[in-house]
Amino acid sequence: MNYSPVEVCVWGKFACFTRPEMKVERVSYEVMTPSAARGVLESIFWKPEFYWHIREIRVLKPIRYFSILRNEVNSRANYASAQRRLKGEDGYYADEDRSQRHTLCLRDVAYSIAADVAVRPGVEEDEAKYRDQFQRRVKRGQCHNMPYLGCREFTANFGPEPPADDKETRLQNITTDLGQMLFDLDYERNGSGRGTPRFFHAQLSEGVLRVPETLYKRGEE
Repeated sequence: MNYSPVEVCVWGKFACFTRPEMKVERVSYEVMTPSAARGVLESIFWKPEFYWHIREIRVLKPIRYFSILRNEVNSRANYASAQRRLKGEDGYYADEDRSQRHTLCLRDVAYSIAADVAVRPGVEEDEAKYRDQFQRRVKRGQCHNMPYLGCREFTANFGPEPPADDKETRLQNITTDLGQMLFDLDYERNGSGRGTPRFFHAQLSEGVLRVPETLYKRGEE
């Protein structure tokens, strides 16, 4: 049976969907990426029996940028260094490892995500079961963990519809070429956890980013 996509609205004060070509400074796309949208849906509802196919992302507010400067550390924490520091064999001084980085973010954002439930091979349950569970969780405001808009500190609100008192929220008539956008990672089947990024040429047409169906067919081969 063919079902229409499930939909959910997400909104927040800040967002940053980083362009991969920016190596040092973070610069956001004009719109949420498919991988970020899938992360939002998985935060609300996820089961190993299915995965999400993002179909459309609709921009519901004007695109507004703002910039921030943040103090970040250059090194990543790891188990080996933590063990050395517990033994007193090594020290860490944040002031010596700190750098200031510029981030160009989005502010006051709202999106509508349309997606399909894709049941994995061998699962006998109908997708309607998972669709209904997802929609109930959205109505109740339930989530496994707090969804976010690109960066974990930019938390997202969600619901079946955007806030009724926000008169500005509506589909925006914006058309622009977004360039190459990350679609997903193709992970190696040997269990190494390594993934190869896959990109597609994205376009925002009258406020709607559409994800080509061929991208999912390729990933299921």
